[in-house]
Amino acid sequence: MTSMGKTRRMMSVGLIGAALALTLAAPARAGETPAAAAGWHLTPTGTDARFRGLAAVDRSTAWAAGSRGTVLRTTDGGRSWRDVSPAGAGDLEFRDVQAFDARRAVVLAIGEGEASRVLRTEDGGATWTESFRNTDPRAFYDCMTFFDRRHGLAMSDPVDGKYRILATRDGGRSWQVQPTAGMPDALPGEAGFAASGQCLVSAGPRDVWLATGGGAAARVLHSADWGLTWTATTTPIPAGDPAKGVFGLAFRDRTHGIAVGGDYRRDQPSPQAGAVTDDGGRTWRTSATPPPAYRSGVAWLPHAKAAALAVGPTGTDLTTDGGRTWRTVDTGSYDTVDCTADGSCWASGEKGRIARLLRKD
Repeated sequence: MTSMGKTRRMMSVGLIGAALALTLAAPARAGETPAAAAGWHLTPTGTDARFRGLAAVDRSTAWAAGSRGTVLRTTDGGRSWRDVSPAGAGDLEFRDVQAFDARRAVVLAIGEGEASRVLRTEDGGATWTESFRNTDPRAFYDCMTFFDRRHGLAMSDPVDGKYRILATRDGGRSWQVQPTAGMPDALPGEAGFAASGQCLVSAGPRDVWLATGGGAAARVLHSADWGLTWTATTTPIPAGDPAKGVFGLAFRDRTHGIAVGGDYRRDQPSPQAGAVTDDGGRTWRTSATPPPAYRSGVAWLPHAKAAALAVGPTGTDLTTDGGRTWRTVDTGSYDTVDCTADGSCWASGEKGRIARLLRKD
């Protein structure tokens, strides 16, 4: 593609992102539900599994991973979903999925000891290969992220007082536990939340962030060298309880990030459920108008710079100023959200719910 062609394509995608933000920001017309105004359109999945893992490849292709070992894939924009669950995985709880295209994907199962596993497919889910099985009963893996098609990390709750990092350099075909010399000590009671596949996220070729909760403070750990050394920063999101902390992170680039969380218990309020950083996570500021309730997932709208979505069991919120202020645009239940470079956004959650964000004509 010529440089002029690339420029035109980026402008087109940027306009799509801006149009999605305007679609969400527009108030509902008389008689129109908030969901219709927001543009979320539920797709037929044929299952009641809960999908906390979501990987959107483009406007046509997406993967979802969830309870009871369920993995779904669409290649037609969500009009139909194919069950591509690994054979014999019914007892596993998939909480994260990373997809490279319509054929190659990696899924993470969570749990203590051998319940934590990584599986990989290279044929669209027709067959799966187990590439990692945790044998340490003290470890509990929560999330994973990939820098590119070859290099990725997964994280476990603290073992011997430090978060454990697992690394792959071959696209998830093999994994190695990393040394912990560069990892700061975990706080008493601190852990990650396997709620949306977003407690470990990356941006660019080497930066990665890890979200925590459950301890006296909700922290974000940052590494600028592929997870070898880390620094920890306290966020203003409330903690001090096993149900509170940072549940989801999204970074537009290596400096601009958003954190969401709160208290996942439905009967508990979640003040200060959002925070922002513009220095790569060295400092965090409370959103001036945060999401009104617990949120577990967050994603930047494609090429819209200051627009992002946050989702949780009680709704979807939109920011158009980089996470400083939020307003609710949908009341449907979702656990996680993901947007693609070609201008599409997807969300998934309980009772088989998977939706695609569509522009209103």
